[in-house]
Amino acid sequence: MDDLFDPQRFAAIGAAIYEWLSANVLVPDNAIQLGVLVATFGVALPLSRPVAPVLAKLRAQGPLGTLVGVVEPLLLPLIWLALQLLAILVANVASWPHHLLEIGASLLSAWIAIRLVSRLVANPVWSKVIAWTVWVIAALNILNLLVPTIGVLDAAAVTIGAVRISVYTVIKAVITVAVLLSIAIYLTGVLETRIRASRALSPSVQVLFTKALKAISIVVAAWIGINSLGIDLTALAVLGGAIGLGAGFGLQRVISNMVSGVVLLLDKSIRPGDVISVSGTYGWVTALGGRYVSVVTRDGVEHMIPNETLITERVENWTHTNSHTRLKIPIRVHYETDVHQAIDICVRAACGTERVLEQPECKCLLVAFGENGLELEVRIWIGDAHNGVQNVKSEVLLKIWDMFREAGIRVPYPQRDVHVAAADGLGAGPPPGAAT
Repeated sequence: MDDLFDPQRFAAIGAAIYEWLSANVLVPDNAIQLGVLVATFGVALPLSRPVAPVLAKLRAQGPLGTLVGVVEPLLLPLIWLALQLLAILVANVASWPHHLLEIGASLLSAWIAIRLVSRLVANPVWSKVIAWTVWVIAALNILNLLVPTIGVLDAAAVTIGAVRISVYTVIKAVITVAVLLSIAIYLTGVLETRIRASRALSPSVQVLFTKALKAISIVVAAWIGINSLGIDLTALAVLGGAIGLGAGFGLQRVISNMVSGVVLLLDKSIRPGDVISVSGTYGWVTALGGRYVSVVTRDGVEHMIPNETLITERVENWTHTNSHTRLKIPIRVHYETDVHQAIDICVRAACGTERVLEQPECKCLLVAFGENGLELEVRIWIGDAHNGVQNVKSEVLLKIWDMFREAGIRVPYPQRDVHVAAADGLGAGPPPGAAT
C-alpha cells in the first residue's frame, strides 16, 4: 500500500509520460502540423466573409434556396476542411508527415456530417443513429482501425446461392438506404414547395407530381440499397409476381382506392379547394390522399371518403368548371298581395346581400298558384360556395322579411275551413221503437 503512494513512483510515471510526449507529441513535425491547422483556419475566416452575402442572395432568390440555407451556416467549416485537404495533398506529394492533419480533417468532416444530418433528417431517432455512426467511423479512422474493422465485419458472412451477404454489406446497405431516403425526402420537399408555388400547374397535377416524386425517390433508394448487397434483382421477379398476385386478392379494395386516386388526379375531376357533395356529405376538399379524399364540412368535421366512392358514385362538384353557383329560394305570399311589388322587393333584397353577385342578375319569378298562397322563387348567384350556402339564403330571407313587414305584405300559412252539415231529425229524440 505504501508503494502505491510512493513519490518516487509518481515521479517515474511522470517522467515516462513526459518522455512519451517528447518523442511523439512535442516534436517539430506535430508543431508544424498544428501550425498548419491554425493557419488554414486563419485563411478560411477571411475567405468565408465575401461568400456569405452571395449565399444569402441565392437563398432569397435562387431555386435551391432551402439547400443553400442548410449549407450557409457551415460555410466556414467547409472552407476550412477544403484547405486542410489541400494541405494533406501537398504533404502527401512532398512526403511530409501529415498524420495530425488527417486527424483534424477526420474530426471536422464528422462534425460537418453530423450538422448536415441534424438539419436534413427530421426524425430524431434516425438523426442520432446516423450521428453515432459518423462518430464511430471517424474514431476508427483516426485510430487506423477502420480497415481492420471492415475486414472483420466482412468475414462474418453467409452465402445464399451466388449471393454472399456479410455483416458489413448489410450495415452498408442500411446506411446507404437511410442516407438516400433522407436526401430524397429532403429534395422532394424542396421540389414540392416549388411545384405548389407554380401557377402554371393545376392543384391536381401538383399533387400527382409530388406523389410521383416521392414514390420514385423511395423506389430508387430501395433499389440502390438492395443492389449494394449484391442481390440480383431479376431473381426476385418470380417472388415479386407471387407477392403481387396475393396482394391483388388480399388488398383488392386498397389497390382499387389507390388506382382510383391516380384516376382522380389525371382526369382533374376533383381538386383541392373544390366544393363537393357525395354520399350525403357536403364540404370542401382539403387534400387528395393515396387512399382517400379529405372533405371538411361546415361543422368542421373531416370526412375521409375513399377514392373508389368518388369514382363509382354520383358526385356533385359545385366548383369543377365554374365557381359561380345559382341558389333557388322559395317564397310564398298571400293572394291579396300586390305580386309585382313583392317581386320587386325580393329582387332588391337579394341584390342588397353582400355575397350575391351582380352578374348574372338576381331574378324573382312567379312559379305557381299554390294551395295556400302565391309561390315565388328568388334565384341568385354566388361565387364562393366554399364559404357556405345556407348562410347566404338566411341573409336574403331576413332582408325579404324586414322589407315585407315594412310594405305590409303578409306571408300566408295553411288555413282550413270546416263546414258541419246538420242531419235530418237532429235533436228530435230517439227513433221509434228504440229502448229507453
